[in-house]
Amino acid sequence: MRGGQVAVVGGSIAGCAFASAAARGGADGVVVLERTRGRLADRGVGLCVHDERAAELRAAGVLPPGIAAHPLARRSWVAADGTPTGRVFWEQPFPFHSYHWGLLWRGLREAVPDTVDFRQGVAVTGLTLPPPGGPGRPVVHEAGGSGTAYDLVVGADGYRSTVRGALCPDSRPHYAGYVCWRGNFDARLLAGPGEGPWPSDTVATVCFPGGSCVIYRIPGPDGPRVNWVLYAVPPPGTGLRLDDPTSFPPGRLTEALSGALAGLLERRFPPYWARVLALTPAQDTLVQPIYDLETARVAGDGVLLAGDAASVVRPHNTSGAAKALQDAGAFEAAWGTAATWTELQARYDAARGPAGRELVALARRLGRAQVERTPVWTGLTAADTAAWWQHQLGGAPGIGGGALRT
Repeated sequence: MRGGQVAVVGGSIAGCAFASAAARGGADGVVVLERTRGRLADRGVGLCVHDERAAELRAAGVLPPGIAAHPLARRSWVAADGTPTGRVFWEQPFPFHSYHWGLLWRGLREAVPDTVDFRQGVAVTGLTLPPPGGPGRPVVHEAGGSGTAYDLVVGADGYRSTVRGALCPDSRPHYAGYVCWRGNFDARLLAGPGEGPWPSDTVATVCFPGGSCVIYRIPGPDGPRVNWVLYAVPPPGTGLRLDDPTSFPPGRLTEALSGALAGLLERRFPPYWARVLALTPAQDTLVQPIYDLETARVAGDGVLLAGDAASVVRPHNTSGAAKALQDAGAFEAAWGTAATWTELQARYDAARGPAGRELVALARRLGRAQVERTPVWTGLTAADTAAWWQHQLGGAPGIGGGALRT
């Protein structure tokens, strides 16, 4: 199947990957509609991709070569025990590479063919679907403009997706009951006097009653950085709106949220790890309430959902970027074998719908175990923790997402 007009709503990681896949597939025209006018590459949060997933994604052509990545090998689980660095009660293999979100996006954006019309500062306000069972094409409505019909519309517009709202109006993100504080800073700041050893290929998971914090190094535009994500239930009075997906972006933390983070570090963390997180500048610290979402379908009526628009997975599964790129890989594979738009949608839904729902279920189990119903970390042995971890996986081979299915 070749030809047709494709609109990709959203120009971040999933949007860039889908635009490239549609252009390679032979679409007559591909347009990306991204509401942000600024530099998406300035987003500095870290993420990880499992080594096996990365190899599959490169082989599928959706992960371009040459994007900076930092190798990781092991994960150390730590609990406070009165010593400066705490007690490592378990170590597990962690075959991942970490990325800087902005550098990953830049590599994907540079790989988008010049034939793609990439428009920034375009707000999509709605989507009209064709009549059920009848002819017609989906129509994308832009702010201040008339609607435009396309043969296929890809919703890559994130967890507050306008496109998903049209295709699956009853699917909305649900608050998980806790938040994450996130931050990153220049890794050279770790060289201060009195700082303890921390191998660069190691992810540290600092555990405390009612939460945990994952800390690891990532590449950055100006050298290595330290990235961390701390999960906990926020205390009352922090000013969070939790009825609708929201966040406090870098530099916009309230005094209450900053104070809650400082209190957690003082009361719950080994001193060394509290000092590590305290190196983060205020302008590089943010808070995100944790949500999740699954949809009954990810394709239909001339529409595909991609990345967080298709399913919102709690970050514990370390699968967000890989899942978005796998969506693009499955889309390209379906394009190469389908004879019609309807067949393409059916193939994509069969491949990516179940995969997204499985990821949501696994991340919910991990969230309950690491935040909502934490064990007594200080009493765990390595054998105890390994058994606890396998129970949370529930038969899944591990975290980071499963093998690409097309």
